[in-house]
Amino acid sequence: MDRRPLLAHQDQQGPPSSLLNYLYTAHFLARWGARMWEFSVGLYMISVWPDSLLLAAIYGAVESASTALFGPIVGRWVDRLTYVKVLQLWLVTQNLSFIIAGGTVMALLVFSSLKFTNLVAFITLVILTNVSGAVGVLSTLAGTILIEREWVVVISDGYHPGLLTDMNSVIRRIDLTCKLAAPVITGFIISFVSLKASAMALAMWTTISVWVEYWLFMSVYNGIPALGVSSLRRILKVPQSEVQESISASHQESDNSLLNDGESSGTAGKSSASKIIEWVSKVPYIDSWRVYLRQVVVLPGVALALLYFTVLSFGTLMTATLEWKGVQAFVIGIARGISASIGIAATVVYPRLQSRILTLRTGLWSVWSQWICLLACVASIWIKNSHLSAYVLMGGVATSRLGLWMFDLSVIQQMQDLVPESDRCIVGGVQNSLQSTLDLMGYVMGIIISNPQDFWKLNLMSFFAVTMAAFLYTYHLYQIRKHIFHFEKLSSLVQCL
Repeated sequence: MDRRPLLAHQDQQGPPSSLLNYLYTAHFLARWGARMWEFSVGLYMISVWPDSLLLAAIYGAVESASTALFGPIVGRWVDRLTYVKVLQLWLVTQNLSFIIAGGTVMALLVFSSLKFTNLVAFITLVILTNVSGAVGVLSTLAGTILIEREWVVVISDGYHPGLLTDMNSVIRRIDLTCKLAAPVITGFIISFVSLKASAMALAMWTTISVWVEYWLFMSVYNGIPALGVSSLRRILKVPQSEVQESISASHQESDNSLLNDGESSGTAGKSSASKIIEWVSKVPYIDSWRVYLRQVVVLPGVALALLYFTVLSFGTLMTATLEWKGVQAFVIGIARGISASIGIAATVVYPRLQSRILTLRTGLWSVWSQWICLLACVASIWIKNSHLSAYVLMGGVATSRLGLWMFDLSVIQQMQDLVPESDRCIVGGVQNSLQSTLDLMGYVMGIIISNPQDFWKLNLMSFFAVTMAAFLYTYHLYQIRKHIFHFEKLSSLVQCL
């Protein structure tokens, strides 16, 4: 990938720190609201329909299916619009969706008897909550692609090589900080005030924060000329390529008409079939997957996506299961906060480890360390005491976050370094689509196995998916390096001892 600066006069020290702080602050505000909703929705659903994971699993399935189906289209859409237009649509749609979702949840909680007295109204509110959440997730995906896959690369382009690693780590650290603090605060609101108060707090937060977020992001855009240059270049490439395709197509049609004059009807039929295949391959959804599959980082991308086929995270299903086991909401929030703290530690460890053993090998050590930590989750299945089992489960999930987030950073940086600029947004959209597809499969299993007593089955399937991801990434590293360990270094170390 060409890493030459967009503007030749860029200072090699880095962009202005004030603008980077604006970027990080805006990202924090956007992620805070999303993390509040992500933590709360499982508790809302288990409260609306106690003793069943069904509503929580349906919500998760709808949310994941929307990203799985429309992720590639969102990526292509981000690639074709200006940065400012994507920014506006992202912030307005995301925050409006969370406001509507918060309102419908409040209605479900206030009128808790609706499922008995007015089933149509109950189903309508549940559907509206699911649709609003799905739209919010799609808009959040657009923002993630814009900031994490595009702006970070453009801003760091032309500066010292470590800047991209540092910015990736800070962006992920902000996200995990929101994972730490938002659930803790929300958990305390739910435990000591009410679920309705937490829904109201979410709606108020999104209403106020959207204006601040937009001002901060626009300050960054206007203050870093490279972003304006990149935005203009991305837009201009579309009509230019279309014109070139039209010209080449017209020439090809003229040549074909001369060459095919007098040919048999069988040849004409073959030409028609070829045109149909060519037309199908240019359908945006299919074309996006074709772009993704030709990348050299496809195996790490698939390995990362496999980690989303899991209930071993503080997501909707595991949160609802812990609630069913009798673990209080504020305890779950604290446990999730500890998990996020370990994830934050991963963003500190990753740049140091990456500078010593490089990105590819950092991914190897990270994914296998996650696998080792998740052995505790498997062991929790055979612990008879319900509360002890829940705490061992939470401990295994929390400690595994160190490896998970270092692996996530490793794969993202490989994509940033190795995916061409013209394919970056498209690949980002397909990657999120693939991750959501695996996430959806997890929720489908949650719908099939909806009894919280059978959570152990989901536990084992999740562990198997992590095992597959670890072996797949190991195979990718072997393909690149032709070895996994430096046995000659190990033997020399043994001889020294």
